[in-house]
Amino acid sequence: MPMFQPSKRDGVVGFDGGGDGHVIDLDTAVKDGVLGGVGGGVVTTGVGEKLDLRKMIEELDLSEVPSVFICPISLEPMQDPVTLCTGQTYESSNILKWFSLGHLTCPTTMQELWDDSITPNRTLYHLIYTWFSQKYLLMKKRSEDVQGRASDLVETLKKVKGQARVQALKELHQVVAAHATARKTLIDKGGATVVSSLLGPFTSHVVGSEVIAILVNLTLDSESRTSLMQPAKISLMVDILNEGSIETKINCTRLIKMLMEEKDFRSEIISSHSLLVGLMRLVKDKRHTVGILPGLSLLRTICLHKEVRGFMVSIGAVPQLVDCLPSLDHECLELALFILDALSSLPEGISALKDCLNTIPNMVRLLMRISESCTQYALSILWSVCKHAPEECSSIALDAGLAAKLLLVIQSACGPVLKQQSAELLKLCSLNYTDTIFISKCKLTRTIQ
Repeated sequence: MPMFQPSKRDGVVGFDGGGDGHVIDLDTAVKDGVLGGVGGGVVTTGVGEKLDLRKMIEELDLSEVPSVFICPISLEPMQDPVTLCTGQTYESSNILKWFSLGHLTCPTTMQELWDDSITPNRTLYHLIYTWFSQKYLLMKKRSEDVQGRASDLVETLKKVKGQARVQALKELHQVVAAHATARKTLIDKGGATVVSSLLGPFTSHVVGSEVIAILVNLTLDSESRTSLMQPAKISLMVDILNEGSIETKINCTRLIKMLMEEKDFRSEIISSHSLLVGLMRLVKDKRHTVGILPGLSLLRTICLHKEVRGFMVSIGAVPQLVDCLPSLDHECLELALFILDALSSLPEGISALKDCLNTIPNMVRLLMRISESCTQYALSILWSVCKHAPEECSSIALDAGLAAKLLLVIQSACGPVLKQQSAELLKLCSLNYTDTIFISKCKLTRTIQ
């Protein structure tokens, strides 16, 4: 076994290979791409500085690591590599656990071990340590550069206007979107306050869009959120939501949703016809389906404020959402049904649901189709509509196959509440018919698609 000795060559700790004085360093180890090189030369830690290997591995969290650094048992980078008599190398704790389970074989080759001793692989440890040290120090250097750049851009924003301000905001947006350290620096140095101060009644949409794109990447404190809830700032966000690009619209919904999480948030802030119309446009935009989920997510949050539900009904949200249901994915579908169920708590909401031709067929179709939550919302909506106009709606529902679906719910593994609601709805639909006519209208022989 070669004796471990520090080597000053290229700033990399090396090994004395014996009488010829040859030093085994990382550059030699990575020759011909065996271990994968690190661009930009060797990064040193400085004299006397010692980095913790475990910490480096955890903080780097690299997806690509040279295969020789990986323990065959855990498939994780080794921190204390040891070699068996078969020549295979493992993480010390993993192979000792293998032995403790009564195995006397090599896990990789399954050969029986003629010698159960383990030998620390100091050379491989050094290569692992040096490789991760270089990566770690490069990461730290880039992080420091990014932090410095973020601070410089904040100072620039305090001084410039016009196109120079736009360029500074765009660069800051790119930096905070890509680097967590830049986001932390922006918060710690008061940058969030500087950026949010640029929103106001006379802010251009170009500047406003970049400001919003930056703010949605930050974890804003209560004071910053309260500042952003000023009427002039909210008004600008709503205007940009209606006129910006799809990316900007999504950022606006995310920021408004973030503000709504503040405990001092007032519902009158979102009692805006323009806001609700903009969100419905986002949800219905078939060219940019990426906006549907954030739009519905914000509408769901808004629906929790009962004072705003009437505004949603007044802009025609009910028929628009009902008509969107067949094209939505499961996550969006559950959000849309939640919103419709919330709106059915209003008399005008029930009337809007009843007047929409697709409400009952779509709700019947969704029973037992997607999830128990979707079934619950659809059943609740059907109950509200059928109770509102039992003669008219019960007939339509039965023709759409409601009875068979309700019987399926009753016989399923759904919760007792759903089963009870299904039984009550089935009873409600039967009140206007004799038993013979009701059974004939149930069409129980129809195959449930």
